[in-house]
Amino acid sequence: MSQAILPPQKQMTCMLGHPVAENPIDRMFDAVYAHYGLQWQFWKCDVQSESKIAAAIAGVRDLGFAGACITVPYKVASIPHLDEVDKDVKAIGAVNYMTIKNGRLTGHNNDGKGVVKAIEKITAIKGKRVAMLGAGGAGRAMAVELAWAGASHITLCTRRESQGVEVAQTVTKASGVPAQWQPWAGQITIAKGTEILMNATHLGAAPELELVPVDWQSVNKKMTVVDVITNPRVTPFLKTAREMGCPIVDGVEMLVQLAMQIFQEWTGVHPDEAVFQKAVASALGE
Repeated sequence: MSQAILPPQKQMTCMLGHPVAENPIDRMFDAVYAHYGLQWQFWKCDVQSESKIAAAIAGVRDLGFAGACITVPYKVASIPHLDEVDKDVKAIGAVNYMTIKNGRLTGHNNDGKGVVKAIEKITAIKGKRVAMLGAGGAGRAMAVELAWAGASHITLCTRRESQGVEVAQTVTKASGVPAQWQPWAGQITIAKGTEILMNATHLGAAPELELVPVDWQSVNKKMTVVDVITNPRVTPFLKTAREMGCPIVDGVEMLVQLAMQIFQEWTGVHPDEAVFQKAVASALGE
């Protein structure tokens, strides 16, 4: 176990988003805090509308929180309410957590870093063609990080052309990797040559478990299929892919990878991955 000087005082951390009820992140973090002897707590805060995000972020500061995660749909809208952002947020245009020091809120984004680490446990990214379904705050971060990790091409499939085109331009500007928009209308046909297919939407999350409208005849078993959803671990999307023989990467693995980095930034403790894996499995009742 890594050794560190642990802060003696109690600390609060949180996540701001909507909806947040089904996310296991609070139970995971609380279990890890307890493992390392930290008197810290993690709270899920359901911010009902974008009009309230400024007040929620101000509350994080005024209540003395030690750090906060930011999840959908506020990863872009939160940026103007922070004191500063790091270079990743500047390049990506979205934030997924903040550190708080001396009352100043600094925004960071490691969504994509978690995805890259999770995918590379299963397959190499370098030289691969990626198709991503959805391009919200999390999706745009993942697209940029996949490009930085060596993906050869990114296709972004979204219902809104303006969103897909803007994120494609962001990817190419940040990385030099070609990216393009594909319309999302009816069943989605996955382009030939795609090697990594990712669902970056909320379709498939508990409790609705909605289906992602993919034309599965356009998917072959050599594709690595990825989902960002954390609950359930195996979504309907991943279940179908697994039944086809595709390698799969689940959102829980991504959550573990990015949460470990956030934990270290907040606490100064370098965690053991096995501790996080055990904590999230317990949180999901596995």
